[in-house]
Amino acid sequence: MRVMVAEGFEGYSSLKLIERDKPVPGENEVLVRMAAAGVTPLDYTILSGHFPKAKAPLVLGNEGSGAVASAGDPAFPEGTPVMFFGPYGVLRDGTYSEWATVHRDHLRRVPEGVDLVAAAGLPVAYLTAQLALEKAGFAHGKSVLAPGIGGSVGNAVTQLARARGAAHAISTSSSSSKAREANELGFSEVIDLSQETLRDGVRRLTEGKGVDVIIDGIGGTVLSEALGTLALSGTAVTLGYSGGQKSTIDVTDLIWKRASLLSLSLMSYSPEAWQRAWDTMEPLFAAGKLVPMVKQTFPLQEAAEALRFLIEDRPFGRVLLNA
Repeated sequence: MRVMVAEGFEGYSSLKLIERDKPVPGENEVLVRMAAAGVTPLDYTILSGHFPKAKAPLVLGNEGSGAVASAGDPAFPEGTPVMFFGPYGVLRDGTYSEWATVHRDHLRRVPEGVDLVAAAGLPVAYLTAQLALEKAGFAHGKSVLAPGIGGSVGNAVTQLARARGAAHAISTSSSSSKAREANELGFSEVIDLSQETLRDGVRRLTEGKGVDVIIDGIGGTVLSEALGTLALSGTAVTLGYSGGQKSTIDVTDLIWKRASLLSLSLMSYSPEAWQRAWDTMEPLFAAGKLVPMVKQTFPLQEAAEALRFLIEDRPFGRVLLNA
């Protein structure tokens, strides 16, 4: 089989296409014929040498989709379309491959109405979105801010909050072109940060009330400014740092509003918690209220270019690799 392996962690040039034997599933594992792999910022963090637990050589990719190719598991018969997420591409070989062995607890059937390739980009973004909203105490009628409408988590949170009855499901864009694209796709509450500040935009959209929930996957100055948009007793959950690992916080944004700042790591949740989150979201996918957005799909051998495109061009929508 073909795999894209990181022979070291020195950047894009470390990725090499090689041939390996097809893996053999172990206990409680199934063999999956990969359809596609999700390309994520975590892959770049590892490839850049900033994730100490990862060891080269390593096949990157911690989420993907495909069809079950092994028999004997009654829950996932041969041919079942599945998607999955887990320690793949981090602590063990991942999804930049034609075949993968996956622990059965990490598998989920692809939701009705979702394309098999597009499903590769669902697990990380939508599980993060659901669990973060739960952690923040989201409920019908609350207002939500999720910066970065073009990014996977920002987009997923905005869709999910809207589908679950948020009073406002607000996001942001750093450019007018992306803001227009978002509007054309039906996202009507996107703040164009090239035209107004985050605080001014939230104030305008909420008529000065602020937001009850912030789910921030960007960090840096965006998190700093977002905290100033919280309503009384609001909650912010920070879970990413694509815009910077360090933020300067005005503590009065929390103290005066009796607000809370929490953090979330998807890998800290159990597979059982992931499955409960899918149970909540699956009817929303089936009803067309949650729609995965894919910007571009690259062939496996172009994994380096796919990752460069994600990190440097910051596209609107997911970047995937065809197996």
